[in-house]
Amino acid sequence: MIDSVWEDHRWTALPHLAGTARTDVCVIGLGGSGLSAIHTLLDHGLNVVGIDASFVAGGAAGANGGFLLAGSARFYHQTIETLGRNRARELYALTVQEIDRMHREMPDIARRVGSLRIAMSDEEKADCDAQFAAMTADDLLVKRYRGTEGEGLLIPTDAVFNPLARCRRLAHSALQRGARLYEQSSAVKLEHGLVHTPRARVNCKHIIVAVDGKLDLVVPELIDRVRTARLQMLTTEPTNEVRIEHAVYARYGYEYWQQLPDGRIVLGGFRDSGGDEEWTHSTAISSPVQSRLENFLRNHLKIHAAITHRWAASVGYADNGLPIIEEVRPDVWAIGGYNGTGNVIGTLCGRAVAEQVATESSRLFALLKIAG
Repeated sequence: MIDSVWEDHRWTALPHLAGTARTDVCVIGLGGSGLSAIHTLLDHGLNVVGIDASFVAGGAAGANGGFLLAGSARFYHQTIETLGRNRARELYALTVQEIDRMHREMPDIARRVGSLRIAMSDEEKADCDAQFAAMTADDLLVKRYRGTEGEGLLIPTDAVFNPLARCRRLAHSALQRGARLYEQSSAVKLEHGLVHTPRARVNCKHIIVAVDGKLDLVVPELIDRVRTARLQMLTTEPTNEVRIEHAVYARYGYEYWQQLPDGRIVLGGFRDSGGDEEWTHSTAISSPVQSRLENFLRNHLKIHAAITHRWAASVGYADNGLPIIEEVRPDVWAIGGYNGTGNVIGTLCGRAVAEQVATESSRLFALLKIAG
């Protein structure tokens, strides 16, 4: 029970990098944001080498809860407080458009089911009211919700997907388009125009570090601004005990779950119950958090189906709740720190930094840079 629910063991491993490679851009990290950057660079006619310390989507990009949520990690009314109404609205609209695109391009992988934000306290109900007021004031799609899951909000534009399958498909497509991708090739040292791996090096004009969890290890300059946390999840065997139609966020997003088309339940959360132990680079599961998850599954969701998978993944948390996207050294760019919600915003960050590298005038980069 080490693999995530998304792993189907059909992936043919890519080679590790050996010798010296020369390219225009080296992208470090073959998750959703890195692959988005690679495709955008290819769109602009640049040569690309992509490397990953493990496998394509071997981190949280392929082992998360499978949610496609509009906006940034913070709820819309909170984002307004940080960015102002106009930029918050523009950012939200871009993420909705990105979900549209992801669903349109891979309808067999992404499902437009909407998401619920369920309040677990009176205080959270009041916060849902504030979110509802802000979203309706800006003509964003949101409905009040009351159902078997509880009371809160329904965001109909949100979706769910298989994150690992999407990344692997993007990787295959990038290879077909001429990108050179390598697994088991960790970046151990970055210099101007040079990336060192244990067995090789990449000579390049630009470096894009597209890593979320463990970004603080790859780019030490960010150690005071982004921390790596462990998110833990579990999955059950198929069950008809419940029918959950939407992706569900509860207790300010600390708990989250969905039901797959075959009836399996995917549940994650209770990171805060693990205390400081969850601020770690380890992806080993821990008994305190897994016990809380199982108790929630049995006693709150009333699901008794057998648990088939338990796993954890590393994610990056930025200090201001907004993603990091910047040039940290001359021609070395870093993106990450998605605060547990990187499936959509990370894709946009990958595209934005690649546009900026290719054209030096990306409007998307300007928006996200100010946001971050």
